[in-house]
Amino acid sequence: MLLILAKAATKQAYKLSIVKVAEDLPKLVRRHAMSLENLSPSRRRFLSSALGTSIGLTALSSGQEPESNPQPTALKRAPHVYKFQIGDAEAWSISDAYFPLREGLGLMWPEEKRPEMDALLQEEGRRKEDAVPLYVNILVVRTDKETVIFDAGFGGKENERMGWLTSGLALAGISPESITAAFLSHSHSDHLNGFAREGKPAFPNAEIHLLQSEIDFWRSPEPDFSETKRNRKNLPNMIKTVRNHFDMLEEVLTPHKQETTTLLGGLVTIEPAPGHTTGHACFRIRSGGEEFLHLMDLAHHDLLMFADPNWTIAFDHHPKQSVETRKVFWSEAAAKKTRCYGFHLPFPGIGTIIETGPGYRWAAEPWRW
Repeated sequence: MLLILAKAATKQAYKLSIVKVAEDLPKLVRRHAMSLENLSPSRRRFLSSALGTSIGLTALSSGQEPESNPQPTALKRAPHVYKFQIGDAEAWSISDAYFPLREGLGLMWPEEKRPEMDALLQEEGRRKEDAVPLYVNILVVRTDKETVIFDAGFGGKENERMGWLTSGLALAGISPESITAAFLSHSHSDHLNGFAREGKPAFPNAEIHLLQSEIDFWRSPEPDFSETKRNRKNLPNMIKTVRNHFDMLEEVLTPHKQETTTLLGGLVTIEPAPGHTTGHACFRIRSGGEEFLHLMDLAHHDLLMFADPNWTIAFDHHPKQSVETRKVFWSEAAAKKTRCYGFHLPFPGIGTIIETGPGYRWAAEPWRW
C-alpha cells in the first residue's frame, strides 16, 4: 500500500504543480484509509509525516506561514482554568494561587489533636505533611443576563505562586468589564485584594455584594481578634490593608443585612456563615433546577476539615462559632447530596460531602473535559 501511494503521488507530480500534490495527498491517504490499518507502525509514521508536509506546502502556496504555535479558537482546557455547567449556566473554576503553608499542622487546632490528625493523614495514604497546601479557587458563573465572580483572589502581579486570575479570565474569554456582579465572602487578602487594581475597582461594572457585618467588623475602632489563633503581630497591617481596599472599592460595595438574601433573579443567595470571620458568607447558586453551594472558607483542607468538623484552623476569628456553622452546612449538604465548591480545596474544587458516621468525607467530582 505504501508503494501504491508513493507511485500515485509521483505520477501526479509530473502532471500537477507542487501545490496540487500537496492538496491531493491527504485525499489519497483517505481513499486508502481502510488499508492503512494493516501497515507497520514505521510506515504509518512515514505517511503521517508526508501528510504534515503536504499541509505545510499548501499553506505556503497560499502566501501564509504555517503557525508554529497555533492558538485555540475556544478554550477547551488549561492548567488553571476548568469549565463546567451549573444547570443552564456556564461556570469556570480559575486557580489564582497555590503554595504550601510551612507551619503545617501547627496551623490546626485543637493542639492536642494534632497527633490524631497526622495519623489520619498517614492512614489515608498522604505523604507526611510538613506543610498545609493552600489552593485558591475562583468561581465565575455566566448566564444570558449575568457574569458573576465570587471573591477575587490575591490580586497584584502574576508570579509563580499567585495572581493568576487575570490570565485565567482571559483564557475563558471573559473581560473584567464584562463582569456584571461580584460577591465577597469575607475580607482576608486572598479573597478581597483582587477586587482592586491600581487603586480602582478591577471589575468596574460590577457591584460587590457582601454582608454589612463584615464591613462593620473591619471598620470598628478595635476589631475583636481575642479568640483567633492568628499571629497577632500581623493584625495591625492586615486591618490597615482591608480598610484601604474598602476605601478603593467604596463606590461599588453593596452591603446586605445579616440574613439570607437572594439576588439576580434567584441566581445567587447569600447565606450568613459566621465564625471564620464575623461576616463570613457562603453562596448558593441555582440554575436550571440545579443547586450549587459555594462553601468558601468553611474548609481549608479536603480531609481534616471533613473528618472531624471540630478541627479548626488558626485563621478563624471565632473558632467555636466556625465549628457550629460548619456542622450545620455539612449536615444539610450531605443529606441533600448537594453539589459543592470549595475555595481552598484541591483544584478545581468541585465535589460532594458524604456523611461517614461521626464525621464526613469530601468526594471530589471527576474532571470532565
